[in-house]
Amino acid sequence: MSLIYAILLFGFLIFIHELGHFLAAKLSGVRVLKFSIGFGPKIIGKKIGDTEYLLSAIPLGGYVKMYGEETANEIVDPEKSFKHQPVYKRMFIVLAGPLFNILSAVLIFWFIFVYGIPVLKPIVGEVMENSPAKIAGLEKGDKIVEVNNQKITNWFDMAQIIQQNPDRELLFKVERKDETLTLRITPQAKEAKNIFGEKIIVGQIGIKPSGEFYTKKEDPLTAIGKSFQKCYEIVELTYLTIVKIFQRVVSTDVIGGPILIVQAAEKTAQQGLINFLSFAAIISINLGVLNLLPIPVLDGGHILFFMIEAIRRKPLSEKFIAVSQKIGIAFLIALMMLAFYNDIIRLLDPSKMP
Repeated sequence: MSLIYAILLFGFLIFIHELGHFLAAKLSGVRVLKFSIGFGPKIIGKKIGDTEYLLSAIPLGGYVKMYGEETANEIVDPEKSFKHQPVYKRMFIVLAGPLFNILSAVLIFWFIFVYGIPVLKPIVGEVMENSPAKIAGLEKGDKIVEVNNQKITNWFDMAQIIQQNPDRELLFKVERKDETLTLRITPQAKEAKNIFGEKIIVGQIGIKPSGEFYTKKEDPLTAIGKSFQKCYEIVELTYLTIVKIFQRVVSTDVIGGPILIVQAAEKTAQQGLINFLSFAAIISINLGVLNLLPIPVLDGGHILFFMIEAIRRKPLSEKFIAVSQKIGIAFLIALMMLAFYNDIIRLLDPSKMP
C-alpha cells in the first residue's frame, strides 16, 4: 500500500508542476511538443494536436518540452518558439510550475479547513506537583477560556501564550464545573529547544492536556485566508530550514529522498485523510520552494538567467549557460546521493526517522 500512496503523491505533485508550465506556455502562445509525467523511456503516449502526452518509466519528475527550447531545433515560426519569446513571458512560463505547486497546497488546505480539523481542547488533564499551576490552584478538568483577556479555543493557542511569557504573571480565566475562576499564574522560565534544535527559553506552568478533541470547521470564505496564511508559514519555514542547514545549525541528516517520502506517505495515509492531505500540501510547497532556488537547471536558475538577460538586454552566452547547468546537475546529483544515503540509514535504523 505504501507504494500506491507514494505513486499517487508523486504523480499529483509532478502533474501539478508540469501543468503550470504547460498552461503558461499555452497562454503565452508557445507550442508545447511534449508533456511527460516521468523521465526516460515512454511507457504510453498519445499525441493530441501539437502535443504528445506521455507517461515515462522513471517517476522522479517530469517535463514539458517546448518548441524552440533547444538550440539544435530549426526555428520555423518564431511566434510559437519559447526561445524567441520576450523575457517576461519566458519567466512567466518557468515560474508557473513552482507557483502551481504552492497554489495547489492553498487549495488542499482550503479543503482541509472547510472539511474540519481535529483540535485539542484547552482542558487540563494533569497538573504537576510543585508547579506554578499547582501553586496557583489549577486542577484536573479545568477548562481554560481566557489568558490575559485573550479568548482561548484550543490548547495550542494557550500553550503559545504561556511559552512566550516566561517569568511574567498571566491572568487565567478558568471554568470549573458551574463556576468561573480567575487565577494568576507566572510561567516558570525553562530551557528548551526549538524545531531547529537551538536552545531557547520558554515559559511553562506544569500542565498536560486531557486529550479531548473537537472538530473545527471554517466557512469557505474564512478558509481562503487561513489557507494562504498556512502556506506562507510553511514557505517561510522551508527557506529558514535551508538557511539553517547552510549555517550548520540544522544537520544535513534531515534531508530525505523518495524512500522517506514513501514511508511518510504510508504513515500519514494510515492516520487518516486529513493527515495525508496535509502531508501532500507540505511536500507540494517544498517542491515549489526548492525549484525556485537559484541553481542552474532548476526553475529558479532559469529565472535568474532571465533576470540577468533583462538587465544586460541580451542573453547570456550558450557556453556560460551550458557550464552553469553542468555545475547545477553535479550539485543536484550530490544532493540526491546524500538524500538516498540518509534514506538507507533510516531504513537500517528506524530510530533516526525525523
